[in-house]
Amino acid sequence: MKWLSIGLLIFIKFLYQYISNYGVAIIILTILIKLIFWPLGNISYKSMKEMQKLQPKLVELKEKYKNDQAKIGQETMALYKAHKVNPLSGCLPMLIQIPVFIGLYNTLLYAIELRHSPFFWWIQDLSAKDPYYITPIIMGATQFIQQKMTPSTGDPMMAKMMLIMPIVFTFIFLNFPSGLVIYWLLNNVLSIGQQIYINKKFAD
Repeated sequence: MKWLSIGLLIFIKFLYQYISNYGVAIIILTILIKLIFWPLGNISYKSMKEMQKLQPKLVELKEKYKNDQAKIGQETMALYKAHKVNPLSGCLPMLIQIPVFIGLYNTLLYAIELRHSPFFWWIQDLSAKDPYYITPIIMGATQFIQQKMTPSTGDPMMAKMMLIMPIVFTFIFLNFPSGLVIYWLLNNVLSIGQQIYINKKFAD
């Protein structure tokens, strides 16, 4: 991810020339990344909505072929194909964010320019953790809201797992650079907004 880290640093430094705050530069970067991948997010949410609608039919298939796992898999894929649903498309936004996340993580840890660089109020070093853990807790709360808004796949175990993930992420992010937490927090907020937009669009 070295090439990506360098690219992100160059862009953040470019923004810094005009706004003189690396924290605001990270916020602008987050918004731009979200706008770039907005269409992909729409596809992902639509796919999850369609999968949610197919749950009753999937339950019927499991009951009908409960003694034949191979047949269940075959019929499930045929059902997805017939309704033009890709079960993997729901994971795409998260998978695409991972390289950006790693690149920004390395940028914040190793870029001399960002060390001891203040954002506002209590965050006086974007390369260090939030001293009061305020942003990681808010980030965890926004992720929980996002998970609650995400269409269920119908698997109770998976649903429970997804609701536990915000707690796990909160603890992981407690010691991450505050700049990275701000990135993920804002991304969650934008994703919630996108989910509201998709839900309203589907309702119409």
